[in-house]
Amino acid sequence: MGPAASNQPKAARHPGRRRTCIMHVDMDAFFVSVELRTRPELRGKPVIVGFPGERSVVLSGSYEARAFGVKSAMPMAVAMRMCPQAVIIEPRHKLYYEVSAELMAIFESITALVEPLSVDEAFLDVTGALRRLGPPRGIGELIRRRVAAELGITASVGIAESKFVAKIASTRCKPDGLLLIGPDETVPYLHSLPVSALWGVGAKTGEVLAKMGIRTVADVAATPVSALKKVLGATGEHVHRLAWGIDPRPVTPVRLEKSIGAEETFAVDTADDAILHRELLRLSHRTAARLRTSGMVARTVALKLRFADFSTVTRSRTMQNPVDSAQLIYSVAQQLLASLGSRAMAVRLVGVRAEQLENASRTSRQLSFDRRDENWRAAEQALDEVTRRFGSNSILPARLMDPETRLEPGPEGP
Repeated sequence: MGPAASNQPKAARHPGRRRTCIMHVDMDAFFVSVELRTRPELRGKPVIVGFPGERSVVLSGSYEARAFGVKSAMPMAVAMRMCPQAVIIEPRHKLYYEVSAELMAIFESITALVEPLSVDEAFLDVTGALRRLGPPRGIGELIRRRVAAELGITASVGIAESKFVAKIASTRCKPDGLLLIGPDETVPYLHSLPVSALWGVGAKTGEVLAKMGIRTVADVAATPVSALKKVLGATGEHVHRLAWGIDPRPVTPVRLEKSIGAEETFAVDTADDAILHRELLRLSHRTAARLRTSGMVARTVALKLRFADFSTVTRSRTMQNPVDSAQLIYSVAQQLLASLGSRAMAVRLVGVRAEQLENASRTSRQLSFDRRDENWRAAEQALDEVTRRFGSNSILPARLMDPETRLEPGPEGP
């Protein structure tokens, strides 16, 4: 038995577990692809979806734009210098969410085990669908055909026994491709890749491994776990297992929340703007804390007012970049309140809601020259930690300490 085989984890040498079939389905340049459905004359040209302006970032770029070095989350000013001939299209987030809902419906018609990662990609466990729909490659091609026919966009599909390998497969077959890595092909395929292909191996970890002479996945697999743990800590065992294709995480169906918010009913109807603004601040903090706890950010902020006669009005505003900061949510809520003008009667209930949610870990934040935005976010994250340790009322913004503005609990609790 050679050195690589001796370092092979037991689970890889004795795979007595049930075989699974997992797919990672990822749309190709999703925002751009959706836009090109109604602008076919732009196909084959460099296209960037994003707001024009030096402080904006690239939300999506066509593959023609990527050939010039354009990447998602890149400052728009940089992208335009790299590719001055690119066509800029302002984003239509509502449309993208509508197409995303149709996409997830296609996935759910194949299997109930769908784990969305963002608006345009998901893991699917199709093990239980094999008898009904046929072999894995056929199911993958079925998904690609349906996405093309029903949505007018293209998808890349990676198929393997694990999430990790399926994700690698979909990345390697982009754009508009399908790659199946069978159980017997998994280890040889992984061992042909650079070490950067492993989850958890970024630039810094790659430098540490390079100093040990480890540059490929095969090198990681041939290195004793003890040696890896000495330089990488617990991550050492993680990357070693991935190097042998071991990733036991199941596909976990997730229903993404459509909105997060809070509202309160006043003990006595009020027409006092100071009280309304103070309560908007309180609700903005509740909403932002829930967003951060859920790992989400919001593109739309909505305001709700219910008057003394129980009539209700709502106003909303979609922002250029997603937020999870109470101060930014509060700022938009104030603007929405001002947009209503003078009110004919007192207010009974006020609410703040964050809509068009996205996974924060997969969303690029706008670059800001105003350090106050990041200062507020850092302060609120510190407040989250205090709240977790000592309770929800341990620290409050000074403006919320006025005992004269106590409220009755509304339909949604704190």
